[in-house]
Amino acid sequence: MPKITTHRIRENLRPHTRVATLAAAGLTASVVLTGAAVAADGNPADVYAAHTVSEVVQAADGQTTGEPTGATGGTTAKDDADKSADESAAQDSKGDDKPSAEDWVSPIAGDYELSATYGNSGDRWASKHSGQDFAVPNGTEVNAVHEGTVVKAGGNGAGDGPAYGNAVVVDHGDGTFTQYAHLSEVEVAVGDEVDTGEEIALSGNTGNSSGPHLHFEVRTTADYGSAIDPMEFLRGEHAEV
Repeated sequence: MPKITTHRIRENLRPHTRVATLAAAGLTASVVLTGAAVAADGNPADVYAAHTVSEVVQAADGQTTGEPTGATGGTTAKDDADKSADESAAQDSKGDDKPSAEDWVSPIAGDYELSATYGNSGDRWASKHSGQDFAVPNGTEVNAVHEGTVVKAGGNGAGDGPAYGNAVVVDHGDGTFTQYAHLSEVEVAVGDEVDTGEEIALSGNTGNSSGPHLHFEVRTTADYGSAIDPMEFLRGEHAEV
């Protein structure tokens, strides 16, 4: 006869039934735990349901509230929707940073130092300085300050003389033209349509230049001799310069 401990005999002789009835949103789960049973080999063994009462309660709560009942770290449909909305908002925020066609912007998007200004005079110029110099490293991106059409592009100041080195002139269609000079590389051609903030060249040190920088002009025509104060103009158009 199999040996049975005193504790087991006491448990086996105490017949009892534990019933846990769970009801949530019309879902009823019952767990019946019998105090004793005999295994196939004749030994007494306690019989338990596949889940404890607390586990069943958690499962029922999960079914009624929509919370995950599987591995921890699961997500609900609400979580997924919130995440999607956050990603969409972040994408919209990035889009807001892009200038619109109506905007006027700085020709240099990153860091720069303003050096020679409009109207300066000295040995470096045959007459007063006709633009604003942005001191930047060679190869810095140069951007169109407003949408328009390229009307001049290339060496020899794009037709304005060798002092400008490589240059670009953009017609903005409202009687305003902008010039970008001393470039190391021209990335547009005559006839190209450019957007506000679009990269059109790389800064350099070509022509009559004492160091790497961008020479920027605002003009009333495409040609040399019609320049106006570029910083005053850009600030009047609310450009951040």
